[in-house]
Amino acid sequence: MSTASPRHPVALRYATASDVDATSDASRVLLALEGSRGTVGLRGRVRDAALFRDALSAAFGVLASDLRYRGKDRTAYLAYLMKQGKRATAQIWEAQKAFLDSALDGEEKKDAVLDPVLTVDPDQVSLEVFSRDESAYARLAFDNALFEGREAAHGSTFLDVPGDLLTKVDRLRAYVPVSLEAHVALPARGEARAPRNVDVPHAWLRGFLQVQSAATLPATTCELAPVDLYNLLVALRTRKAKKAPRALRFELVPGAPPRLVLEPWELVLECHGGKYTGTAPAVVRTFGRQRLMALARLLPHAKSVKVQLMGPGLPVFWVIDLGMATLTLGLTGWTESGWSSAAAFDVLMPRAVPDGLAEKLRNRLRAEGPLPFDTLAATAGSPRDAVRAALQLECLRGRVLFDVAGNKYRPRELMPTPVDEATIRFGNELEARAHRLLGDGGPGAGEVKLTKVHELVGEGTRIHGEVVDREAVRSFFPSFTLDLESRLRDAGCGCPHFRRSGLREGPCEHLLALRLAYGRRRAEEEALRQTPEGRQLIRAETRQYVRRDPVSGLEQVYRVSLDGKLVGLEWGPRSGEARHQRLWFDSDSEARTAYFARLEQLMADGYIDAASALV
Repeated sequence: MSTASPRHPVALRYATASDVDATSDASRVLLALEGSRGTVGLRGRVRDAALFRDALSAAFGVLASDLRYRGKDRTAYLAYLMKQGKRATAQIWEAQKAFLDSALDGEEKKDAVLDPVLTVDPDQVSLEVFSRDESAYARLAFDNALFEGREAAHGSTFLDVPGDLLTKVDRLRAYVPVSLEAHVALPARGEARAPRNVDVPHAWLRGFLQVQSAATLPATTCELAPVDLYNLLVALRTRKAKKAPRALRFELVPGAPPRLVLEPWELVLECHGGKYTGTAPAVVRTFGRQRLMALARLLPHAKSVKVQLMGPGLPVFWVIDLGMATLTLGLTGWTESGWSSAAAFDVLMPRAVPDGLAEKLRNRLRAEGPLPFDTLAATAGSPRDAVRAALQLECLRGRVLFDVAGNKYRPRELMPTPVDEATIRFGNELEARAHRLLGDGGPGAGEVKLTKVHELVGEGTRIHGEVVDREAVRSFFPSFTLDLESRLRDAGCGCPHFRRSGLREGPCEHLLALRLAYGRRRAEEEALRQTPEGRQLIRAETRQYVRRDPVSGLEQVYRVSLDGKLVGLEWGPRSGEARHQRLWFDSDSEARTAYFARLEQLMADGYIDAASALV
């Protein structure tokens, strides 16, 4: 039996409801703010009503988005079969109806998420939203220049968003004056609203805060033109992929504009923005591209587009410059914080934070306002890694926000009291046990070994392992396959949890521990292979390099494999027939030398290392 997920209780007190008061002469957007956080508000006339309307609609659209699969209610069909005398008994009908009622009751509780967060700063006002399926985060920031006669009370609080507010905002007309009033209003006589208590699932809160934590990590950045975003959205709207992979691939070559490739059609979109300024070429695959349709409303106002690629399994941030406003859209590499996020969040937890450093940095931000990382690190009196870890910790506590668009840290109190990072350290009890098996502290420490990692060409990666579970006083031998989209399939384990329910209740702790061990080993190997000492430890490895012909546009793929004394080569067009060659050597050392010599020659010939694209 699966246990209910822990929840974080939040009391919300709104005096009135948010609304839009529209007449033929003027329109007012009235936003009701939560009243227990003190005096927070903003008032002013909007200079660009069309920009304000479309940006607000895009943010509310992200808030309402939900890509989770929902099964169809077939009770009416079963009733029809019963009337026709078919094989559909009343017991089947009643059982399915009871199941759907319980499932819908669980969904209603699960949908109890936090309201959007409104923050009024001296230089801007921002709105943060997180989708119900935990797959998309958006931060909409309005500059002071957008409001005429701006009156503000600084601080952070929650914003009331009724179900019909998006429809009312869409009906705003740009040819009439529009004003904004966001404040903690006093209720009219007899119209006071009852307090609303929300039990926010820790899984949802964890997803919201780990997006903030991921934003603090170093990223690969590329610039796109608004027409590039338009071409991408048109291509996504006019095509539907019926098979995997469904990735959006970035091909980045220093000194050349970025190139977007839509899989599985291999549709190449040449970009017209700035040239990629990175020092090394790279190929990065991202997922969840259909969520980019939320940016369609912003195309008429977009000035430039910046994309920040954090790494495999981590969120991707799209920053849309709208002139007097900026929208930052963060797309996670998962939906509903499932299998992929367990490994991703392991990277986001800060380590070795000196005592008092996090509090010192937060107090400085509150006193001086938004500051970039270099400024904070220069006078912190601690190593840069420690400063970054401390700021990452404050982001997980909800007391600091990293502004991706401005590349600055900002003070922002998500809750009246800081979130205890220990309560969101693990998504569930199974994940906590998986970390204990890895020896991350707590009782029940075990041992996790990777026994075999097999690269399946065109399919993914097959991973086998051995997990020594000292609580169960036995060893288990989990295995799974990661497909080209890093999704789990063909999993197996001999533990009671897996034998009882398979993957219906999520992967068991042994599968999770093996997945975490695999992710950690990949990170360690990638760091070690950059050193001569680390290369001596490599016995088996597969790398993929790509190069696109500038005339024909065809992509050439070159795979090089090392397996002991064997070096395997495979090359040819991505969609065509490949050629193969196997080279045997007298010793592992000779094979390794030839392997790395081949990789260096490919780099010299203009090929791009696409290892990250395989994750």
